[in-house]
Amino acid sequence: MRGGRVGAVGGLGIGGVLLLLAIGWVTGVDVTPMLTGSPQQQGEARDITAEEQEAADFTLRVLATTEEVWSYILPEQAGQEYVPPTLVLYSGVTQSPCGGASGATGPFYCPADRKAYIDTDFFATLSQRLGARGDFAAAYVVAHEVAHHVQNQLGILGRVQRERQSATEAESNALTVRLELMADCLSGVWAQGVDGLLEPGDLDEALNAARMIGDDRLQRQAGRVPQPHTFTHGTSEQRSRWFRTGYDSGRIEDCDTFATSDL
Repeated sequence: MRGGRVGAVGGLGIGGVLLLLAIGWVTGVDVTPMLTGSPQQQGEARDITAEEQEAADFTLRVLATTEEVWSYILPEQAGQEYVPPTLVLYSGVTQSPCGGASGATGPFYCPADRKAYIDTDFFATLSQRLGARGDFAAAYVVAHEVAHHVQNQLGILGRVQRERQSATEAESNALTVRLELMADCLSGVWAQGVDGLLEPGDLDEALNAARMIGDDRLQRQAGRVPQPHTFTHGTSEQRSRWFRTGYDSGRIEDCDTFATSDL
């Protein structure tokens, strides 16, 4: 959507501001970072780009499916009412109680404010630079961050954080790997919940995305020999396998990566 450049707020044209405010009002999405922009961009007036609008619309559609799925799975399987996270869409850089982030950081979930942060440029990075193409590859990433919110509701994030406080760096990394692989598995649980909406090839797109962002592959892409003790998300094989486990099972209990010695 292209708006006028007169009356820009925080770097967005007035048309973009109205669009974002409408998105936030209807969906509960925190659009403040996209209104304020980064310190380097605040003095510039610009319209919201077609790519940003497309990314925002897509992310909101995926978020709606996660709310639908977890609103019945969490009560049925964990005896808890699901309280959806707030989604923060930002462009460039943003700040959170968990620290600053940029497009290079990638999407993340902050348990301190129960918000999932997603840079609108990340989907292009996922497809063009990481080789994870397709709508369902991007949907998997959104579902993964929502899965961290599910872990937070279940008390798992808090427990792991307490364990990290007395752990060595290698032990802390190992705990983080289990946490991330569990989120991959929970993403698979979500995928089974939307199975009726899947098109041919969608599942393969998600599995490929999981492989493309494995620690071993990313370290090789950076010209390094993979160092397992530095892994924080798991290998390509582990990430795709745990996603598949959640998809095949559809059950939270089968995603307990902390209860197995075979990751």
